[in-house]
Amino acid sequence: MVEMGGDNHSITTEFILTGFTDLQELKNLLFVVFFTIYLVTMLGNLGLVALIYMDHRLHTPMYFFLGNLALMDSCCSCAITPKMLQNFFSEDRLISFYECRAQFYFLCLAETADCFLLAAMAYDRYVAICSPLQYHTKMSKKLCNQMIAGSYIAGNLHSMIHEGLLFRLTFCGSHEINHFFCDLFSLFRLSCVDPYINELMLNIWAGSIEVFTIMIVLISYLFILFTVFKMKSKQGRGKALSTCASHFLSVSIFYGSLFFGYVQPSSVKEENEDIPATLFYTLVIPLLNPFIYSLRNKEVINAVKRIMKNKSQNSQK
Repeated sequence: MVEMGGDNHSITTEFILTGFTDLQELKNLLFVVFFTIYLVTMLGNLGLVALIYMDHRLHTPMYFFLGNLALMDSCCSCAITPKMLQNFFSEDRLISFYECRAQFYFLCLAETADCFLLAAMAYDRYVAICSPLQYHTKMSKKLCNQMIAGSYIAGNLHSMIHEGLLFRLTFCGSHEINHFFCDLFSLFRLSCVDPYINELMLNIWAGSIEVFTIMIVLISYLFILFTVFKMKSKQGRGKALSTCASHFLSVSIFYGSLFFGYVQPSSVKEENEDIPATLFYTLVIPLLNPFIYSLRNKEVINAVKRIMKNKSQNSQK
């Protein structure tokens, strides 16, 4: 903390992440659980990125978006988990204001980009099922690159807006953050300056992004359902729905947890109440996505088999 001139107050430049202090008797078990989740998340997502890069048969728009989604899930996990793991065995559990801002920046970047990537994937499925003959024309490489670039630009702009607004806050009271990471609403509660503008801007921007992207998803799936129900072949209907099942499951879990984590009035958010939701979208969803998109996906499974077969053949030479 930094002392203020002739005042009896001090400005907080470091915070204490209380995290799971009420479960300290389980800290060894929790460390093992969260470390395992982190390890599997990184291996799963980065492995998926590597697989898509290595197998030319997966160089399609859908897998292009999926690879970037996996990259953002890795970014999300890296922003939160290492500090949380460190704090299980740290005596002071301190985090600086700069570390707080870095955590929020990369988390906001990842979550915002995820919203737009999931919307892009829904549009891709809409074109593939509703306009299959025009798929390669509509989903051109140029359009895919523009969608990816737009997702990253939106994520960076969204993060920078709230990063800039953090400079108007002053922290001169309690410096305990009752969370496992530097959550923005926790900082608002500790601010000596009224955070009304920060909360308003967060709700406007986060709400607008979520509504805009989920509307794209819903409209895409409405057209998909209309097209599927018009199909005469049961086999065709089953195949069309199976190609969307993984994406729709991922979207439902992601937007549900994100809504309960951020897009709700701060008046109903008490300390500790949003920890389950934030655990879900910062740790559990990045862990689940590689499995959701891979286990029931024959193309991904076949790509793994091809790479394993090639490596086996190369090792025998």
